[in-house]
Amino acid sequence: MLSDASCVPGDIRYPNDLGILNEARVGSEEIIDTLYEAVREKVNKKPKTYRKLARKDYLKVAKKRKPRTKQRKKAIKKQLQYLRRNLGHIEQLMQAGALLEGLSAAQYKKLLVINEVYRQQQVMYQKKSQRIDDRIVSISQPHIRPIVRGKAGTSVEFGAKILVSCLDEYALVYRISWDNFNESVDLKDQIEAYKSYTGCYPESVHVDKIYRTRQNRAYCKERGIRMSGPRLGRPPKNVSQS
Repeated sequence: MLSDASCVPGDIRYPNDLGILNEARVGSEEIIDTLYEAVREKVNKKPKTYRKLARKDYLKVAKKRKPRTKQRKKAIKKQLQYLRRNLGHIEQLMQAGALLEGLSAAQYKKLLVINEVYRQQQVMYQKKSQRIDDRIVSISQPHIRPIVRGKAGTSVEFGAKILVSCLDEYALVYRISWDNFNESVDLKDQIEAYKSYTGCYPESVHVDKIYRTRQNRAYCKERGIRMSGPRLGRPPKNVSQS
């Protein structure tokens, strides 16, 4: 039996904090336009969003090939301020009588995502951090998470992580998750699923180093299953025979 984990790339462009905030800001402006139409007669003046200035500030840094860290942080701060102002305008429009029922299902979902994006980006900006739990990397597909793979060239991938077993030239997807997980803990269940499917345990299991834990080795040894890879511990010294 052959088992391995991989990542199925999601159909999104490579994310960055500035781009996510800009996309969230544009989405909030569209929601403001929709809510304003519902209370146009009650509100004397449409809330200012400064969308042209905000886009200009975004493009000033986004078009640079390698913006400096200080420039990027300054641009992120500005987009956070624009987004915070827009979210405040949405609250004011709701207090004036605008109802969320007036939004489409897609707009309502986007509003929830935008609020969470603002919270995450604000926390990371204040803490000067690049990491946060359940980080959103796409407004349109908020379920996608960054999957750290550690491979050369693509250390981080964005999509669903899958656990696959190969049986008689068929690839069987055992587990799929949008969150990262340790695939070694599922090896025992995979072997039991193999037995349930074929009626016997596999003769051998071919897996990566991450699977070769003491628990998995002991489990395979008890059932007479050969596991690929070297033994645990220090390798034996080469003793010359005279």
